[in-house]
Amino acid sequence: MNFDRRAFLAGTTALAVLRPWPIAASASDASFDREDVIAIARDLASKPYQTRPTVPEDWLNLEYDQYRSLRFRQKQALWSDTDTPYVIDFFAPGLYFRHPVTIATLEGGAPQAVDFDLSLFDTDERVPDLSTEGHLGYSGFRLRTELTEPGKKREFSVFQGASYFRAIGYGMAYGLSARGIAVDTGEAEGEEFPDFTHFWLERPEPGQRNMIVHALLDGPGVTGAYRFDISPGANCVMDVEATLFPRRDLAHVGLGPLTSMFLFDATNRVRFDDFRPAVHDSQGLMIWNGSGEVLWRPLANPKALQISLFVDENPQGFGLMQRRRKFADYNDLEALYHKRPGAWVEPMGDWGEGYVELVEIPSDKEVYDNIVAFWRPRTPLAAGSQHDFSYRLTWCAEAPVETGVARVVHTATGASHAWSEHENGRLVTVEFEPHELLEGKLDDLEPRVNSSQAEVTTGVLQRNPETGGVRLAFAFDPGDSGFVELRAQILREGSAASEVWLYRWTA
Repeated sequence: MNFDRRAFLAGTTALAVLRPWPIAASASDASFDREDVIAIARDLASKPYQTRPTVPEDWLNLEYDQYRSLRFRQKQALWSDTDTPYVIDFFAPGLYFRHPVTIATLEGGAPQAVDFDLSLFDTDERVPDLSTEGHLGYSGFRLRTELTEPGKKREFSVFQGASYFRAIGYGMAYGLSARGIAVDTGEAEGEEFPDFTHFWLERPEPGQRNMIVHALLDGPGVTGAYRFDISPGANCVMDVEATLFPRRDLAHVGLGPLTSMFLFDATNRVRFDDFRPAVHDSQGLMIWNGSGEVLWRPLANPKALQISLFVDENPQGFGLMQRRRKFADYNDLEALYHKRPGAWVEPMGDWGEGYVELVEIPSDKEVYDNIVAFWRPRTPLAAGSQHDFSYRLTWCAEAPVETGVARVVHTATGASHAWSEHENGRLVTVEFEPHELLEGKLDDLEPRVNSSQAEVTTGVLQRNPETGGVRLAFAFDPGDSGFVELRAQILREGSAASEVWLYRWTA
């Protein structure tokens, strides 16, 4: 995998003390499954949280380039030179990854520990002699299998740092990440980062096209048992089952959390002196709510912390998506932002009442993840209780759903002159993709624009000859307001012909 400097920032939190869970079989016929992970998490939650020791000091003192020079030898990957369709590479500890994880394989139900082996890594002259005694172990792993080239096993997913993991489909480049859980994100008291401390990897049978990963989560406020059923492909699909045991009441908890980066695009381009027209891993938040309404919220890089709540009940799905797919949209030969995946969360079962929460954090560099989105239950998770939830997570170029309405593909803003008589007026253009509901005469379409904080002009629709879609343009006057909430949509015969475009303008 191409090393991602932002991935380091995900792994700086403390992990739980290693405990003698059944990571290795005590008898040759021992079996181990998800119910055992749940039992471990339940037992762990009944005890006070403890941090565990870090790796030796010389590992922590590694510099960035030194750590990068610890390269795992892929020819010696787990299950290489066997008929198992998947192989596993491992990542070294050290630098920002202060605490190793414990890893075992499950073969015939029997867990077998995977011990740390420094000899599996190539190094160069930049890497000093490192300790081989103490609390050592791998910091994570990546999955590889045949994708589009027979005989070549390519990577498609990585688990490393806190409860972070990421994946890609065919032809994609790593971008946003997912997490097992989010706790107190955006709170003034600070966020809690629970960690995956133990992993169990089920060895696939010959010809098997999915990979099963079990994980134990531990943190000061919650423990959990996770099962990932992972299927690589044009889209990488993960069916996630999670069982949580709060140690304390969790009033602000995020399920299915996604973490991404948004620096600038045509909505805030003027703030950045950069040769590229846009820099972001994700372009917007898409929500298909429980009442069937499809929302699109372009992301922002605000000057102050910004939190948005979208009230809902049993959402059909939500995700952080990257919709602009041409190289010219970003003009970046290294980051390849046009190849970054989106991630779509499809809840399974009854998730009840709550909110899709979007957290946008001010940022001045693209190395920082500053966007978080997740489902926040309305009712807090009580200490001592058990909570089960599951969802399908799809890493994709486009959300794997057909909503039946035209999508928003671009948003731009600027000073308004022709569209407003007001000195501080702002112009907004919203581009919609070509869609059968937008075909025919523009007179058959009704633009609907409104705001509760500002005066807005009547929206004007124009056919965009470059895209074949429709552009909606309008202006608004923020006056003395520090922020303005805007909402726009195109209707046809009184029914939705497009997604609902939502945006929060800030002064």
